[in-house]
Amino acid sequence: MINLSSIISNISDKPGVYQYYDSESKLLYVGKAKNLKKRVQSYFNKEHDHPKTRIMVRKIVRIETIVVESEFDALLLENNLIKTLQPKYNILLKDDKTYPWICIKKESFPRILRTRRIVKDGSEYFGPYLNTKIVFGLIELIRELYPIRNCLFDLSQKNIEAKKHKICLEFHLKNCLGPCEGKQNAEDYEQNIKLVKQILRGNYKEVLASFGQQMFFHSNAQNYEQAQVFKEKITLLTSFQNKSTVVNPAINNVDVFSILSDVDYAYINYLKIVKGSIIQGFTIEIKKKLDESDGELLEKGIIEIRNLFQSSSNEIYVPIELSVEIPNTKFTVPKIGDKKRILDLSEKNAREYRLENLKMTQMVNPEKHTDRIMKEMMNHLRMNEEPRYIEGFDNSNMQGTNAVSACVVFKNGKPSKKEYRIFNVKSVEGPNDFATMEEVVYRRYKRLLDENSPLPQLIIIDGGKGQLSAAIKSLKQLGLYGKITILGIAKRLEELFFPNDPIPLYLDKQSETLKIIQQIRNESHRFGITHHRNKRSKNLFVSELDDIKGIGEATKKLLLIQFKTIDKIKNLSKKELEEVIGSKKATIIFSYFNPSIKESK
Repeated sequence: MINLSSIISNISDKPGVYQYYDSESKLLYVGKAKNLKKRVQSYFNKEHDHPKTRIMVRKIVRIETIVVESEFDALLLENNLIKTLQPKYNILLKDDKTYPWICIKKESFPRILRTRRIVKDGSEYFGPYLNTKIVFGLIELIRELYPIRNCLFDLSQKNIEAKKHKICLEFHLKNCLGPCEGKQNAEDYEQNIKLVKQILRGNYKEVLASFGQQMFFHSNAQNYEQAQVFKEKITLLTSFQNKSTVVNPAINNVDVFSILSDVDYAYINYLKIVKGSIIQGFTIEIKKKLDESDGELLEKGIIEIRNLFQSSSNEIYVPIELSVEIPNTKFTVPKIGDKKRILDLSEKNAREYRLENLKMTQMVNPEKHTDRIMKEMMNHLRMNEEPRYIEGFDNSNMQGTNAVSACVVFKNGKPSKKEYRIFNVKSVEGPNDFATMEEVVYRRYKRLLDENSPLPQLIIIDGGKGQLSAAIKSLKQLGLYGKITILGIAKRLEELFFPNDPIPLYLDKQSETLKIIQQIRNESHRFGITHHRNKRSKNLFVSELDDIKGIGEATKKLLLIQFKTIDKIKNLSKKELEEVIGSKKATIIFSYFNPSIKESK
């Protein structure tokens, strides 16, 4: 085995990029560091929690480094190397090939087009945008505000003077002012294009001022029809601006980034704010490869997205402190006010994007969706294996009577109703929830052990520390404690209690793990309370009517259908009973409930 210690000892302590190779000279991983030597050493002087990191480190036989001037330069170089070389263990970043742009062509009387391909021909590109719907909306707005040509004519000055082209229907529809025949000069057209660029950059002030001047000019000239045209343009653009204004207009030229992370993926949302308006929004999904922190993922995402959008904003809002420094750029972690509100909006967009992806995965690939949830639950609940088989318990009684306990079964996150069980409590007298839980947990797993049946990976107890302790006591008696993960869930704050841990766990309200635990808790409660009510109703019925000799099931059902309750039956006259069940049975029931009247006769 190659000794890497001598190689590491000679690595520079300056900023740079490191590359790990295996015995076949295949690139395993590319990383950046503020201090190359310290960062590389950290891989070899500790035991890594993440299994993929341990596997990768065992494969490393060669290390190469590239020294740069700053950590920011290292981050840029790392990003480029990952996209170019695609190492096995690096996270996957999307490129910009599939996103739509708005292009202003470099030509005489420039056209405005949508495109998915950037050509370096001097044309200007704005975007990328999240989808074509946004692009169509913007182009439609621009064409309502300005008469921009959409023909393919070569409108060189030579061709216009030679009258090579003729005006078309667009001119007569007033969608174009006819530059092909010299009816609109280049200076006037270019002024419109300049204002279009301001709209695409989110700067509406100059455009609105221009429309205002035109409106007042025509109004003063008593050309009211033209003045109305510009008034409508002001209304249209103001409406569009108001729809996109989300924060204080004083917040200008700011990039906003947030991150939402689960076991396998991270979601980074980007919002571009100009004068209080969102002019761009974008979310990327990153597939994790090792145990990358949110800070590391966010740094990579910021560089990738700013490069994609060609952003040069000198302030960036982020949810956490980052170690990277970008020249002439300030990082802000908002805590209150409008800045925090726009960061919360970015996080909301990341969450919505994740939920949409999960729903789509669930529809297209249910097995992958289930695998992802199981892995997330294993991580959140500190388990050593995925909880593919879960059982949940809940007790139901009323003042200690008719006590039952429900056991529900979930397989791969879904209820397996045919395996549900109800336990009629045998050894407990009175309302003792702890003793009831101890009894039913013992009975359930004693039977599974006796039958040599599979045991669950996770047990959910509906209740707090007391119910959990009672269940643990039974697991210890059976020798199962420590072999099955067990936890209790308290209803009030959705607290999750683990054995020997006084501090409860609080999961994100939107997490799939908490949703499944809540579903198990709710299902065990529903199943238990249903059987408890049935048992209670049956016992009430039995205690009042089943003791009457000579009265069968059919008669009891007939009476209850007719009179609904036992109390009403008790207060019926003999004649009223005879009308329903006949003289003989009426006499038996009336005498039973009215012994004093019988005796007086």
